[in-house]
Amino acid sequence: MLLEHLASGVSQKSPSKDLLQWDQTLFKDERYFELDYIPEHFSHRESQMRALKIAARPALRGARPINCLCSGPHGTGKTTAVLKLFEEVENYTDAVVPVYVNCQIDTTRFAIFSEVYKKLFTYTPPDSGVSFKRIFKKITKYLIDQEKVLIVALDDINYLFYENTVNKVLYALLRAHEVSAEVKVGVIAISSDLSVEMTKLLDPRVMSVFLPQEIYFPLYTRDELFDILEDRVRHGFYANVVPADVLDTVIDLVEESSDLRVGIDVLRKAGLQAEINARKHITADDITHSFERSRLVHLTYSIRSLRQEERELLKLIAEGADKVKAGDLYKKFNEETHLGYTRFYDIISKLDSIRLINTDFTGRGTRGRTREIRLRYEPEDVLNVLAGTGA
Repeated sequence: MLLEHLASGVSQKSPSKDLLQWDQTLFKDERYFELDYIPEHFSHRESQMRALKIAARPALRGARPINCLCSGPHGTGKTTAVLKLFEEVENYTDAVVPVYVNCQIDTTRFAIFSEVYKKLFTYTPPDSGVSFKRIFKKITKYLIDQEKVLIVALDDINYLFYENTVNKVLYALLRAHEVSAEVKVGVIAISSDLSVEMTKLLDPRVMSVFLPQEIYFPLYTRDELFDILEDRVRHGFYANVVPADVLDTVIDLVEESSDLRVGIDVLRKAGLQAEINARKHITADDITHSFERSRLVHLTYSIRSLRQEERELLKLIAEGADKVKAGDLYKKFNEETHLGYTRFYDIISKLDSIRLINTDFTGRGTRGRTREIRLRYEPEDVLNVLAGTGA
């Protein structure tokens, strides 16, 4: 009788209304929390979008577009603005060919023109056995024969400065019309490194034809952050998943990190955490727990862009003391990689430029000055991200 009573009690018990069931989800559309998602409604960048459209307008008439330099801190909408422009251009006409290039990945002239080649011909050229000159000639011939105008967006162009390839790339793109006056090419440069003063660092021959219209993307205000994240929450989650006070906490964290991408990533991770705990809403604890991982968005993106020897040097720095002398670090690096001091110095400069390390000169060296190197992040965080990205 007791077993029957217990069985009867179990069968009559209904699931708690406060718990998320195994076949339920908090996400209405998880795409809204992907960092590369392009929203249909792009708010609070109206003046920047207007400037980009004006610069592209000559291309719609078959003329050479105005070159642009989009600059501003990380997570301020630069890439999204350019991709929205390209989307509108492609919907309007097929006489203009927009090509987006991620310069964290494609850092050489050959790699960048391979992306252009792929967009024009739908397949990539061979990695070897074909000269740059031949690829360049085929691209320009296509543009002339098909009467197309080319616009190339070089996202994170600052990486081309670190690799000392920026002048070669821009020279080839912007002086293409010297091969034939009928070639029409425009460049949109995107940079998040405000320490790189392009107008001062570029070769004068390149700058004389680049002459970009500068479009600045400032940090979002708190009200703008609320509008943007509230829109993501409304479209990405079901109703009442993110309470108002929890969204305020997310905005606090975004202001602290100065990167909207952190807030978007926090919301996604917090939603997944709430689902794991079978809750129908996100709590402040979910946000705090998720921020510990999302705060490293910039670190993760930066490390993914590094070459193997660059990761190895960063790992040596993370495994060392709080501050390490450049001379001691070079000895270890040379033993590990057998690379010379010139390459070592170039990597140190790059890691400093992309805000992974700080380099300071002191007066304690045997010749009067020595360079001390220290991480901008906790060593444990760097080593964990390196391990997670295959380093």
